[in-house]
Amino acid sequence: MSRVGNMPIEIPAGVTVEVSDRNDVAVKGPKGELSARMPRIIKIEVGDGEAVVSRPNEQQESRALHGLTRSLVANMVEGVTEGFEKRLEIQGVGYRAEMQGRNVELRLGYSQPVLYEPAEGIDIEVEGNLIVIVRGADKQQVGQTAAEIRKIRKVEPYKGKGVRYVGEHVRRKAGKAAKVGGDM
Repeated sequence: MSRVGNMPIEIPAGVTVEVSDRNDVAVKGPKGELSARMPRIIKIEVGDGEAVVSRPNEQQESRALHGLTRSLVANMVEGVTEGFEKRLEIQGVGYRAEMQGRNVELRLGYSQPVLYEPAEGIDIEVEGNLIVIVRGADKQQVGQTAAEIRKIRKVEPYKGKGVRYVGEHVRRKAGKAAKVGGDM
């Protein structure tokens, strides 16, 4: 019995959800338009203000895809109504970010600044030159963009310099132990 899969998905006013014969789901709302192909064995029914996801049988594959499909459709509905956001913070002496049109220029200790160009449907904003905010309607795309920016300069464990998610805890390592004793 899937607890996630059986919950109906509320469709707010101003959002339309359409399901084609091939199980392509298209969601339109104030923040944009998303579409995805869902597994054919899972049935998605759209009715009066809600969508219900059901599975045909109790086989392992059907049970596994039931909750997944429901979560994907719910994330699409949430994305076109409220959108998703990831925040990254930059730490390090001389490390900073600034906007260059739609792109973001990152100065992260390399000899040249790194220019990151976001995908279509992703908005990047820089707050104060140390906080990078990634916004968009597609949850997967927002997370992927944030991960790519973070990957440019991962946080190193000795001084804690680099790009990290806001609130992320980085375990710090102790440096080399100082030489103890006299001449040998």
